[in-house]
Amino acid sequence: MKLALISGSLAALLCVATLTPANAWTRNGSVTTARGTYTGSASGSCAGGTCSRSASVTGPYGGTASRSGSVTRTGTNGYAYSRTTTGPNGNSVTRSGSVTRY
Repeated sequence: MKLALISGSLAALLCVATLTPANAWTRNGSVTTARGTYTGSASGSCAGGTCSRSASVTGPYGGTASRSGSVTRTGTNGYAYSRTTTGPNGNSVTRSGSVTRY
């Protein structure tokens, strides 16, 4: 019975481990200034030629600004990128484009 339980637990652990990319990362932190404490977090990963990242920071009065984006390799010397930045009042700006290196 214990062997079956251990085997099942190991199988479940391996399934969960395969769902998370090996090169994923997260960061969290805070800083206190004369205006108050700012708390931030960021995460990112790369898979299949695309790297993505998202980050947010919350200020001392509760406003949150965030940015998310990605870069995709489009060929030997080319990359396409996109990012969206959202301010504490909910307004957002999206930028995208491509870069080719000769």
